[in-house]
Amino acid sequence: MDRLKVGIVFGGSTEEHPVSVKSAREVAKHLDPEKYEPFWIGITKNGEWKLCDGPGEGWENSRPVVLSPDRTVHGLLVLEAGRYETIRLDVVLPLLHGRLGEDGAMQGLAELAGVPYVGCDVPSSALCMDKSLTYLVTGNAGIATPEFRAVTADETVDPGELTYPVFVKPARSGSSFGVSKVSRAEELPGAVAAARQYDHKVLIEQAVAGSEIGCSVLGNDEDLITGELDRVALSHGFFKIHQESNPESGSENSTFVVPADIPAESRALVRETAKAVYRALGCRGLARVDLFLKEDGTVVLNEVNTLPGLTSYSRYPRMMAAAGLPLGEVLDRLVSLALTGKSQ
Repeated sequence: MDRLKVGIVFGGSTEEHPVSVKSAREVAKHLDPEKYEPFWIGITKNGEWKLCDGPGEGWENSRPVVLSPDRTVHGLLVLEAGRYETIRLDVVLPLLHGRLGEDGAMQGLAELAGVPYVGCDVPSSALCMDKSLTYLVTGNAGIATPEFRAVTADETVDPGELTYPVFVKPARSGSSFGVSKVSRAEELPGAVAAARQYDHKVLIEQAVAGSEIGCSVLGNDEDLITGELDRVALSHGFFKIHQESNPESGSENSTFVVPADIPAESRALVRETAKAVYRALGCRGLARVDLFLKEDGTVVLNEVNTLPGLTSYSRYPRMMAAAGLPLGEVLDRLVSLALTGKSQ
């Protein structure tokens, strides 16, 4: 049986480039070589596309390549010495996080190319990337969200209008880049400026008192699987993912409790709410849905990550593994979902 030709896209020209490379290296360890023929497509920090042997050191010094929007190619154009060759792909596996990877841009390119791809489609990716739109859609579906205000690039905010504490964050970014907790009015201008380094649209949301619980979701439509839940245990401050200099050795202020040490009824509520969020936003393939569990037992949406990290220390694969689905099997199911719309 011929192996499936999988185009694995990683890297990218945004602040999440290093995390994406780490995700690719972890996927390389778990992708079954008897089932798949991988074509590793690395995007440099400058935005150059390279066809490389893998995500190891020096991959940037490889042949130029593009995913062709010409559907008759159905895959890659490899450029060399003024000529090109074509490689037909069966499926694209994006391992890009944040802007230009998780926001519908990469998904739109795959749509133009006519190549099936793992994960959410263009509208769902865009909705989940913009936290203000995520809240509007899920709020209309009856799911509790934080009170929030979206601030555009030319808009000013009167610090005296807000009730503190609040979180200030880029509306369309990931991995906690540009996020600040603001406890006093005089801190607000600096927090807004920090967020605008990553996005001209800024979200100011009321802090929610509660435990942060994560739920990994896998599947399409009504056929959804969830992993074990995790709870973010904080020693101080607030949770910032991928901000440490050496995240493999742990975070300076947080650990993860898997399975989450919460009551059974709360676990059931979190799972059902996460599925409702996933469906309301039109998610497909995979997503990590993060919620707050309040002391009164109710849950409030925090955010949705449509291409969560798959590194050795990432939450999504850890939760799935705790439920008996190792990363290799997760990858098998994701490819199957992309090709057939059904789980294996």
